[in-house]
Amino acid sequence: MNSWIDTTLTWIAAHPVLAGVAIFAIAFCDAVIILGAIVPALPLMIAVGVLIGMGELSGPYAVACATIGAFAGDGLSYWVGRRWGDRLRGVWPFSRYPQLLDRGELLFRRNAFKSILLARYVGAIRPFVPAIAGMANMPFINYLKASGIACLSWAVLFLLPGWALGQAYDAVAAVAGHLFLVIALLGAILGLVWAIVLYSYRWSAARMDGWLARVLRWSQRHPRPLGRALSDLFDPKRRESVPLATLALMLLLLGWGWFVLLMVVVGHGEPLALDLAVHQLMLALRNPLADYPMAALASLGDWQVLLPAIAAGMGYLAWRRRWMAVVHWLAALAFGLALTKLLGTTVDVVRPPSASSGFGFPSVAVTMATITFGFFAVLIGRELPGRTRVWPYLLSGVVVTVIGFARIYLGAHWLSDVIGGMLFGIFWLLLLGVAYRRRFNRSFWVKPVAWLFYGVFVLAALWYAPRNVPAKLAKFEPVAEATRLMDASQWWQLGWRELPARRNEFDDDQRWPLDVQVAGPLAPLQQQLERNGWTRQPQAGWQQALVMLDQKATPQEVPVLPATLDTNVEAMLMLRPGTRPDEMYALRLWPSAVRLQPGQDPVWLGSAQTLRYQRHLKLFGMWRPLRGVDPALDAVKTSLDGMHSQQQTQPETGLPLLMIRSGEKPAQ
Repeated sequence: MNSWIDTTLTWIAAHPVLAGVAIFAIAFCDAVIILGAIVPALPLMIAVGVLIGMGELSGPYAVACATIGAFAGDGLSYWVGRRWGDRLRGVWPFSRYPQLLDRGELLFRRNAFKSILLARYVGAIRPFVPAIAGMANMPFINYLKASGIACLSWAVLFLLPGWALGQAYDAVAAVAGHLFLVIALLGAILGLVWAIVLYSYRWSAARMDGWLARVLRWSQRHPRPLGRALSDLFDPKRRESVPLATLALMLLLLGWGWFVLLMVVVGHGEPLALDLAVHQLMLALRNPLADYPMAALASLGDWQVLLPAIAAGMGYLAWRRRWMAVVHWLAALAFGLALTKLLGTTVDVVRPPSASSGFGFPSVAVTMATITFGFFAVLIGRELPGRTRVWPYLLSGVVVTVIGFARIYLGAHWLSDVIGGMLFGIFWLLLLGVAYRRRFNRSFWVKPVAWLFYGVFVLAALWYAPRNVPAKLAKFEPVAEATRLMDASQWWQLGWRELPARRNEFDDDQRWPLDVQVAGPLAPLQQQLERNGWTRQPQAGWQQALVMLDQKATPQEVPVLPATLDTNVEAMLMLRPGTRPDEMYALRLWPSAVRLQPGQDPVWLGSAQTLRYQRHLKLFGMWRPLRGVDPALDAVKTSLDGMHSQQQTQPETGLPLLMIRSGEKPAQ
């Protein structure tokens, strides 16, 4: 990926005019009627903004190209509307989807001038309002004024987020690159889930009645136990107590058999290749700043958070005498818990290295969260008006996705465990939820129970999640690399070459040279450095990191953010003032898997860096490492004062390597 990015940036730098043509094409296609509904302009414009912020493109040139492209595309749409008028309604896709024009026409009727401005920022109607303006014979001069203002403001505002991100990228990636990648990955997955839930709901809602009618006709033609149970379950004219229990038992047995067969045939006693790949990716992304929020989010699926919300929701329903809703919700939860517990005790699945004894396939936390929020969405969804009915389902998808992502990040589950929990929960909800919705049509006021359920969930999460973070992180601590023994004299002579010379990072800029190796305990080295003006900074968490946003904070008050080496947090971070007020020397040390014999002394890998304090976008300030030859290594070397040390040259990088025997005095 880095090589592809480098190639792209090189091409843009060499062909800035052609890059402007590409920006023009993006904005033009986004504005053309019909075509604009397909082109993903927002992510593309953000990507262009990132290139501007990184200095690869001229900002004014990009804004001009985007403005002209959008203006030309709007003009073409206006001409199409003026040329064909109402005849467009008989042309596909408007003949099949008349709402494409109806939404824009409704906005246009309210205020023509404002509608052109507002439509520029609403993707669903952006390419259609100019055509509607042409259909309505809006004066061309008035249209040009509105379109010009809209296109210019659109180009600036759509490029601005990426522009700011590009300016801050180097600074953020230098100290919090993993956190940025974790947030970006979670955001992309949430966007995908949001789209899947939204469009799946709209697609199935238009077809559900037809499906159920076919199921009922099939069950009437095949009056066997399964057909009779389906008829009793889905027919609103029949009672369902016995058939519901029968179907639940059958699903329990069939589900158990299906999951066992899946594990035997697909698993072969080993994790799937995709599971291993995702697990390794998440291990590579582990970092202290992301660990805390991910542990808190993973706690949202614990019973200490779900149970109070369930009790509050069921209590309100019982108080309002909605007993069938309570019974169905209990049945959904009981069946889900029974199946996950049954599979957890009977199916032997290889667990992730850092998973606790609570591991199981499918994930209990994800399954129960899916059923809890999914069935509550079924309860209140039909009481909401029109298009707002999808919102409980979208919220359910977001909550379950966040819980699943956090648990995969922490190594609590494989990807297949989380997906299995989601799929099973959705499958059971489809059956039980459809049965409830078709047989019980008594409406009730949903706002009180919705506020109660979601409010109690948020309060329980705010109370429990922060308190559970230390226990959760300790429970899912990454497994340390297997210890490797090496003779002390061998390490001192040539063995140091076997240890990594750089950090193994995604971004080449973050592959800092590991130019320090320390053998022995760190306490003597810390004391020695402190005598020479160095101070040890405790690991900075979110509370300390927020100081970066304080406009009045001095550089000395802003902490140096932590960094990881192969999921290991720094064992020691030593700092010393540099030659300038905004400069500081840093020595970061991480544990390695090597132990020296005799004595089992640990070997630590380190990076000496010169940090420079900079403020970005006038919003936050941070310490970031400088590139190139680093005087910090000399500052460390001159502070050793007689400790046993030597300097070598790394054959891989050609850079110096400082080796230190902590606690040892050199031979006289």
